[in-house]
Parts: sequence; structure tokens; C-alpha cells
Amino acid sequence: MTRFSRSRRVHLFKWLGAAALTVGATGVGAAAPKADEGQLLNLGFKVLVATTKVQQDWIRSLPPGKIRPMQRTGKKFFIYPDAPKNQIYVGGPNEYAAYVQLHPQDKTSAHEDAKRASDYRVKQDEVMRKATAHDLSDPFLGASWADLGW
Repeated sequence: MTRFSRSRRVHLFKWLGAAALTVGATGVGAAAPKADEGQLLNLGFKVLVATTKVQQDWIRSLPPGKIRPMQRTGKKFFIYPDAPKNQIYVGGPNEYAAYVQLHPQDKTSAHEDAKRASDYRVKQDEVMRKATAHDLSDPFLGASWADLGW
């Protein structure tokens, strides 16, 4: 009887060890770096609370612990998501500049993210230009006489 319970215990510890390694390897146990929400409010960031399911899902999709640049209607914004509270902190260029003065290490990641997004948009614009040129060069947009029943 003692031998059976000992082997069960060993099996249990092996299983728990494997689970702990899996959690550690996937990063579930690792906490994301977190900005101080009180500090963001003091710098002039405003709080927007998600009221719809779509807004809540969007907030959850944002990378946690990062201030991210956005542009809407020609204006530049910087947002910091707080998914557990279903809210975001929104600031403009002045508020972000004040934040960067306090945390200069965070400036580089935001600029790298903005550059990657800009590079992606340029790449997409080039693809669309080629597609439009192809469409304009073919008056039937790929249809042949056979498609028309002739």
C-alpha cells in the first residue's frame, strides 16, 4: 500500500512540475510591465470606459502594459489599455511628451511600433496601386468574350 501511494505522489509531482514549466514557458505567469495609472492621470491622460462588448474586446486585444500611438480623424493620440477595468487612458502629444520625460526608456518602443505600422501602410499602398493599375489597364476587369457567351 505504501509503495502505491508513493508512486502516485511521484506521478503527481511530475505532473505539477510539467504544468509549472508550461505556464512559465508560455509567459502566463509573467506580469506585463505596468504604467502607474495615477501618474498618467496627473500628466493629463483621460479615462475612457468601454461600454459595449466590441469596445471591451478591442481593449483586451491591445498589448498590455504599453502606451501605443493611434491616429483618428487626423489627430494623434496615445493610449494605455487597462483590460481588467475595461478602460483606456488617452492622451495627446503633450501628455505623451510629459510621460516620456519621466520614462525615457518607453519612447523607443512606441516609435518602433509607429514605424512598423507606417511601413506596413506603405507596403499596402504599393499593393493597391498595382491592383488599381491592373484594373484600369483591363477594361473588362478580367472578363473574356467566352464569359459573355460569345
